[in-house]
Amino acid sequence: MEHSAVSCALMDENTLLAVENLSVTLDDVAVLRNVSFSVRQGEALAVIGPNGAGKTVLFRALLGLLGHEGLVRWRPGVRIGYVPQRFAMERSAPITAMEFCLLKSPRFWRPPAAFIRQVHDEIALMGLDRSILQKHLGELSAGQTQRLLIAWAMLQQPDVLLLDEPTTGVDAGFGDTIYSLIRRVQTERGMTILLISHDLSVVYRYAQNVVCLNKSIVCQGPPVEALNPEALTLLYGETGYYHHERGLGP
Repeated sequence: MEHSAVSCALMDENTLLAVENLSVTLDDVAVLRNVSFSVRQGEALAVIGPNGAGKTVLFRALLGLLGHEGLVRWRPGVRIGYVPQRFAMERSAPITAMEFCLLKSPRFWRPPAAFIRQVHDEIALMGLDRSILQKHLGELSAGQTQRLLIAWAMLQQPDVLLLDEPTTGVDAGFGDTIYSLIRRVQTERGMTILLISHDLSVVYRYAQNVVCLNKSIVCQGPPVEALNPEALTLLYGETGYYHHERGLGP
């Protein structure tokens, strides 16, 4: 999808997204309050916080799916890919992975050859065999489904990819594979990544900046600076977080 900027007054040429005093109220309850941050082209930004902190609501507001106060400024003409936290599909639904991908095609019944090649390229980038395209969606494992969803989002050649906990329902070991694939997409294509995650080791390894959210921003900045014990205690409480030492490497 394409979004035009509300105003570019405070955006330089490297800024892809600027958010100013974003507030969201649902059913008379303030879900987000005065959230401000910016994202630069090619950056990976992680959004973390406890359950109910407003992380998914933030993404929906950024996508224009929720009304809000404040400003969301995308660079003009930016293309956005989105991978939701959960993808509900009736396992008996008669739709193959290829047919699912063709929903992105300008012509479903007679897709251009260039589009078919792109499907094959994105599937390969995600480490999937081409044969998976002939399987029904209900036959795919959780890991295969997540990689297919990322490939599907990539078909529109986005400038930025929003991923809402992309390893939900995936085994921990395979989750590392998915995050490595996301890093590959970022580095090979200069993709900007916005990522919701509960795993601090993922944030340390894959994000250049982090926004710590609990209805409002508790802390933000480079993970090694922002995620100090005091900030994490404010965010999660005394025992509500864990610090994963293996995530401290580059």
